[in-house]
Amino acid sequence: MSVIETRGLTKIYRTYRKESGLRGSIKGLVRRKYDETRAADDVTFTIEEGELVGFLGPNGAGKTTVLKMLSGLLNPSSGEARVLGFVPWERSNDLKRQFSLVMGQKNALWWDLPAQESLELNRAIYGIDRDRFKKVVGGLSELLDVQDKMNVMVRELSLGERMKMELISALIHEPRVLFLDEPTIGLDVVSQKRVREFLRLYNSEHRIVTMLTSHYMQDIEELCDRVIIIDHGKIFFDGPLNSIIDRFSGYKIISLTFETPDARDFSPLGEVVQQTPVSVQLKVPRAKVTETCRRVLEGCAVIDINVQELPVEEVIRQLFGERDTLRDAAVASVAAGAIG
Repeated sequence: MSVIETRGLTKIYRTYRKESGLRGSIKGLVRRKYDETRAADDVTFTIEEGELVGFLGPNGAGKTTVLKMLSGLLNPSSGEARVLGFVPWERSNDLKRQFSLVMGQKNALWWDLPAQESLELNRAIYGIDRDRFKKVVGGLSELLDVQDKMNVMVRELSLGERMKMELISALIHEPRVLFLDEPTIGLDVVSQKRVREFLRLYNSEHRIVTMLTSHYMQDIEELCDRVIIIDHGKIFFDGPLNSIIDRFSGYKIISLTFETPDARDFSPLGEVVQQTPVSVQLKVPRAKVTETCRRVLEGCAVIDINVQELPVEEVIRQLFGERDTLRDAAVASVAAGAIG
């Protein structure tokens, strides 16, 4: 049985649209007009035990809304979902003891208490045996390298230290499902790396299902073999991370290093990404890679050549840009037809 399963999950928000001025206020008392926003639209997927899945999309795509419905914080407008066999929005105590939600922009720990006391409070809430609690917290704090920060007030911790404590708090009851919403947002490079290493190790050892949203593509590339991409509430890709490039990228990057300085114009061969006196990077269509390499090798003294795929982050950015352009064109076409 799948650990997480959704079918047609939809969340619609209605927003009152008020006309300006006193007249608009009076009209609003008699007849109100509403705009509907589909934050999640027919979302369907399944996740098996042990999977660490990246949940990607631009701001406002519906990522957090889906996580909140799977956590039971929001009721859907329609559709179904099961987490560990439970319906999340029924808020069963049995389910609450088996999942955690970590939101990078919200604090779960008590601001004016030392981290250790906040964790003790969670221990009491979950009814965890004290010996078991000490063993789990000791292991997690060692993995995250925060043993010497346990008695520091939460408000006095750095952002990176606070996020590590949030992870410990989320895992002290050893959940089977972990939802992570931007867990590395605002962290420095060192803290991001530490958190990524911890999540990778914890997932492999405990076979915990993890759904991760992040705007840092390095988080996704280092942790997730599978990604789900959502845009305007709809899922349009669900599969291996590597196949995003195969499916959506029509270009490759050719990096060339020359034996002697070469200042010629390479733009006829492709888009010049970067150029120095002794090197150049060209972005060329996949179908023209072989021909481009042949032409450069015939005319230049090349001592090194390297052909790479576009970075995943660049592919996804282009993909969202293309989708927005197509959507705007479709809306303009419908509007023009209505006017005509």
